[in-house]
Amino acid sequence: MSECIFCKIGAHQLQAMVVYEDTEILAFRDINPQAPVHILIIPKKHYSSPNDFAEADVALMGKLMLAAKTIARQEKLADRGYRLVMNCGQDGGQSVAHVHLHLIGGRQMSWPPG
Repeated sequence: MSECIFCKIGAHQLQAMVVYEDTEILAFRDINPQAPVHILIIPKKHYSSPNDFAEADVALMGKLMLAAKTIARQEKLADRGYRLVMNCGQDGGQSVAHVHLHLIGGRQMSWPPG
């Protein structure tokens, strides 16, 4: 996706404050953080929304979660707790049409979130 901002970040065509990277996943600090720690975890391959995942993507979905766990430890959030959020579609709050998992922490979270 040549116009997708997250694809450009994943391909290192745009700068971001990267906190984690492997061959399939990139994680970087959100430019509009909603908590002291707010990191976006993306697959480097473009998926517009979680609705685009197929059975063949199960391993990648698991890798997103394991990357979140690794980053939470790295950010010293694992013991205190953190929130993982993946929005889907306009009503779900998805503002960028590229799958991304929010890792949010560093403060007490409230419920309900919306």
